[in-house]
Amino acid sequence: MCASYGLDPRFTDAELLEAADEEVLEGLRGWAEENAVESVRPTGKNLRNLNPIVVQPDTAPTLEPAWWGFLVGGEPSKFPSINTRSERLQDRPGGLKTRALVPATSWFEMKKPERVWHEFLVDDGALFGMAAVTQRGRTTDGTWFTCYSIVMRPAPDHLAEIHDRMPLLVPASLSHDWLTAAPTREIIDEAIAASDEIAARVRTRQRP
Repeated sequence: MCASYGLDPRFTDAELLEAADEEVLEGLRGWAEENAVESVRPTGKNLRNLNPIVVQPDTAPTLEPAWWGFLVGGEPSKFPSINTRSERLQDRPGGLKTRALVPATSWFEMKKPERVWHEFLVDDGALFGMAAVTQRGRTTDGTWFTCYSIVMRPAPDHLAEIHDRMPLLVPASLSHDWLTAAPTREIIDEAIAASDEIAARVRTRQRP
């Protein structure tokens, strides 16, 4: 499970979008600088932290503040919704109707039974995109949000000893298709296959 991740404003390289979009990147840097001391966490019922995601409702990718986890019937879902298994989407591709990229420079997992936290990075901290599925949801006060769930895939061998799952990392070359392709099994299969190269570049370090 990915329950927290980092977005360091000092990122230099970007694995996020095939065509560099300076407006998106500058927006991410601004958000990251304002929140630099905090890990990105699921949205709380009372503390409504909204996190930046990349969507493409029209012709170009854009940033949107979003609620991490699904809202159902005006409340945070009673079922786990911050993560979605890639296998579930392969079996039920209808869940791919709307999608996003979640920008990050790291994510965090605890190695059990040692209970030691590890940070996962691509290369030396490159900006990358985690696949997400989205849906609209509202709170009890009638406010509507875009809600997102990060897609998780089986971890490769060099990471599995720390955690058996990892976010599905979408390479920049597939970013446009991930955001805009029809919601079929083909797009999730293609994303999983394409993620192998970037997953091989992930390294880990213990968190102090």
